[in-house]
Amino acid sequence: MNTTGRRKQNTRGRGDLLREEILTAGVRMLDELGDDQALSLRAVARAVSVAATSVYLYFPDRDALVLAVTQRCHEDLVAVGDTAEAAYEHHPAAQLRARILAQAEWAQNHPGLYKVLHESGVHRRLGMPFKEVMVERTRTAVQRCMDAGAAPHDDALTVTIDLRTAVNGMLAQRINEPDLPWPPMADQLDRFLTKLVGLRL
Repeated sequence: MNTTGRRKQNTRGRGDLLREEILTAGVRMLDELGDDQALSLRAVARAVSVAATSVYLYFPDRDALVLAVTQRCHEDLVAVGDTAEAAYEHHPAAQLRARILAQAEWAQNHPGLYKVLHESGVHRRLGMPFKEVMVERTRTAVQRCMDAGAAPHDDALTVTIDLRTAVNGMLAQRINEPDLPWPPMADQLDRFLTKLVGLRL
């Protein structure tokens, strides 16, 4: 058998490392493609220098890999928001603004992944319950603003959904129509926070 260009088989107990390599390659390739339908497991296998059958051991089909990638991306987004928020302890309005701005900047830095997160049909077929974590984090941040008097009292979940709809729509437009005369992103986000949440920035 010709093994030129193939990596050596992982030793026992190293399978989790190969899975991570495959997942990392999937993240990188989906960010470049911006379309999960354009991804193939064979291409991922080539990127990791393994046989396609090795990929199927961890991800039985493309949807399984796409689902794992989107979960990883949501975990990253939650972590980015948590880190940004932590810099403004005891300042609810600044915490919410920092969270939204950090997550929006992540999306701008990873436009292909952002498109997959919001345009892939995988979540309609398989569901993505992990997305609820980010919604809950934002709802909690909005509720803190209301409790502290930094925003008018309202239904925090409804306000959160309005805010996420505006932010996600803005990001999609910026990614798909980059040549429009866009204002600074922070200024646009501040207008959303002012008009939709009621923050006094």
